[in-house]
Amino acid sequence: MNEQYDEALAVARQQVENGAQIIDINMDEAMLDSVAAMTRFLNLIASEPDIARVPIMIDSSRWMVIEAGLKCVQGKAIVNSISMKEGEEEFLRQAGLCRRYGAAVIVMAFDEKGQADTFERKIEICERAYKLLTEKVGFPPEDIIFDPNIFAIATGIEEHNNYAVDFINATRWIHQHLPYAKISGGVSNVSFSFRGNDPAREAIHTVFLYHAIQAGMTMGIVNAGMVGVYDDLDPVLRERVEDVVLNRREDATERMIEFAGTLKAGGKKEEQNLEWRNGSVQKRLAHALVHGITQWIVEDTEEARQELLQNCGRPIHVIEGPLMDGMNVVGDLFGQGKMFLPQVVKSARVMKQAVAHLIPYIEEEKLLEEKRTGVASKPKGKIVIATVKGDVHDIGKNIVSVVLQCNNFEVVNMGVMVPCSEILAKAKAENADIIGLSGLITPSLEEMAHVAKEMQRDPHFRMLKIPLLIGGATTSRAHTAVKIAQNYEGPVVYVPDASRSVSVAQSLLTPEQRDQYLEDIAADYQRIREQHANKKAVPLLPLAAARANKMDLGFTGKFAPVKPKFIGRRVFKNVDLATIAQYIDLGPFFQTWDLAGPYPAILKYPVVGESASKVFEEGQALLKKLIEGRWLTANGVIALLPANSVNDDDIEIYTDETRMQVAFTYYGLRQQTQKPVIDGIARPNQCLADFIAPKSSGIVDYIGLFAVTAGIGIEKHEKRFEDAYDDYSSIMLKSLADRLAEAFAEHLHERVRKDLWGYVPEEALSNDALIKEAYSGIRPAPGYPACPEHTVKADMFKLLQCDEIGMQLTESFAMYPGASVSGFYFAHPESKYFSVGKIGDDQLTDMVLRRGAQKDDVERWLAPNLS
Repeated sequence: MNEQYDEALAVARQQVENGAQIIDINMDEAMLDSVAAMTRFLNLIASEPDIARVPIMIDSSRWMVIEAGLKCVQGKAIVNSISMKEGEEEFLRQAGLCRRYGAAVIVMAFDEKGQADTFERKIEICERAYKLLTEKVGFPPEDIIFDPNIFAIATGIEEHNNYAVDFINATRWIHQHLPYAKISGGVSNVSFSFRGNDPAREAIHTVFLYHAIQAGMTMGIVNAGMVGVYDDLDPVLRERVEDVVLNRREDATERMIEFAGTLKAGGKKEEQNLEWRNGSVQKRLAHALVHGITQWIVEDTEEARQELLQNCGRPIHVIEGPLMDGMNVVGDLFGQGKMFLPQVVKSARVMKQAVAHLIPYIEEEKLLEEKRTGVASKPKGKIVIATVKGDVHDIGKNIVSVVLQCNNFEVVNMGVMVPCSEILAKAKAENADIIGLSGLITPSLEEMAHVAKEMQRDPHFRMLKIPLLIGGATTSRAHTAVKIAQNYEGPVVYVPDASRSVSVAQSLLTPEQRDQYLEDIAADYQRIREQHANKKAVPLLPLAAARANKMDLGFTGKFAPVKPKFIGRRVFKNVDLATIAQYIDLGPFFQTWDLAGPYPAILKYPVVGESASKVFEEGQALLKKLIEGRWLTANGVIALLPANSVNDDDIEIYTDETRMQVAFTYYGLRQQTQKPVIDGIARPNQCLADFIAPKSSGIVDYIGLFAVTAGIGIEKHEKRFEDAYDDYSSIMLKSLADRLAEAFAEHLHERVRKDLWGYVPEEALSNDALIKEAYSGIRPAPGYPACPEHTVKADMFKLLQCDEIGMQLTESFAMYPGASVSGFYFAHPESKYFSVGKIGDDQLTDMVLRRGAQKDDVERWLAPNLS
């Protein structure tokens, strides 16, 4: 990236001097011209005899980079790698080219179903690849190097415990059954769980290689300076490592983690700074809460319980005393801006583990007390919170839950897609003091209004005036005041973000504050309603005039849209998460944690910089872990099809190039607001249909559709974190999955522009430029300003057959899994993003006629855009 090729040569030379027998070279980087970099570096290596005396392994996930390297390298090269993940045809094509260039190949144990993770899958794929290469390509078997996938062990996930054993057993099987083939692997992967602890990683590499080589492993990718001598390892360390590598004990991971924490360079014990452990148990609990340390929380909590027990105290007093004292410190620091949301969520993790230890004692005591008095205890400040029916987004809701729990509120989190009847029934059963509703998509706004109406109909809520809290990305103070609050006599309060939830709940549940707070809210909302009623309406053009002022892109017989390289549908399964991650836009990642500022500048900000840097580091660490452990599966599907605009605002999408059959019609919305006149010309009233050639023009035009998800498989990891009372990691995982889904959309769009459609094959944009949407063409998504109406997703998902890639729609057209993106591709160079804004009754009526739908339904779908 920095043109430091001399320094890179020095690294290669150092590896050879340290004993490396092959140099693996990889130039994959989103902001690098990888072909040019690979060519230049290999040409430089050719003139360095100290380096060029060992074979070169050309390493890339892109075939064009590999082929560029093969054209440069002297002697016999090794290609890293080819696989059957895109099917046999592409596998055989690449293998044939490798043979022509005289190169050996690393064959990954990866097929159309994904990477092999078990012994059975590893040998099945390797045997199939061996037969194809030797029988169909005539590949010399001694030039085949199998990589049966080394995955991280000691991750804390039970199914990962046997990964090293499966690799060693697969190596032994390949050695015995596939003659002359070699076996390789990325050795550093096995120790990934201990990143940052080089002595532990070196020991794991040493033990793993000792056993794998005995089984027949012939080569491995590893830092040549990070492999020790098996017999030189400390006996205790070697025993702990072998327990993990060979999966000999159920508690092997815990024992290894415990021992690894004591290591420093040279394998000696390292003393931790544990001065705070010398304080009183109350101070130790407070320190653990403020700093998010869980290591000793159970034993400290038990010590506090025993101490109170000796003084006639009760288990609940541990929570009400030292634990709440610690959380009060956290709350004060958070309120003063000295702690930030990520740290607060970590504190909650500590608190939850302490409370989990105490609950059995509290429940036992409560039952005895109820038997003695006959009175059931009522919780203080109980809040039932849910994402409404049809919506699957819950990151913000979960953060609110954690923040409220940190401030001594009891929260019943009902999850996502919860019907109104279930929310109200749960609130009654729990005797809830407050109900909280969350939602992200615009149909959720209507569902929230429905819940408010049902609360008004139900005497329980109407008479008790149970407060209703409203939150989520599409909600607003104005919408709450105008559309929701008027449906219910009780308090309806808009909560803009997690940090405000505590003050809102305290104000509602504190008798001394409640009346004045509700008066202030009522006055504020009345003022908003009056402003809304008196607001000067945005001048709207009649629909006919707006259409007459459409964007004119000069579609004539001379204009020739670029024809996609294929017409139809293409599926992408098990897409490499590491490739996708290169396209991540980190700005929204920080917004999830209520940290405001552009990346990377936010890391240097004087107030939030330290917290932002910490959450960034931990996010990157978890991202690496989920990529390495393949926690998530990323699937996508696109369709590139002929299309023409019709009826001014609609787009007919055809099934094939005969254009005889319409797959479906997209009914577009046109801007109706009066546009400014610049240089005597009014700015156009735009509609997405303007970017597609009219059917009447006779021009053959095209459109793309896509759907991608990076959330498949997330549930079991969320549950694992939640079962461990680790909301921080659960929320972090969801936020990363969302970022990966958006990155996947960015990555796939780039492939579409440069290759699959190929309308800008020479594009070379940095990731910053992609984030700033500097590319040619657009990919508007339903629910966003240019394409605000969600129901089109039903037609899109049917055409794309999204069920094949594990994506579904809820009844409100929210996508599931939540970490998903879908939309259209427009290729016209003048297509731009815009906002439809408000529309008039004439467009509503016209839309009803064009769609042949019920007016009430269309009104509900378009509610946010109706003037």
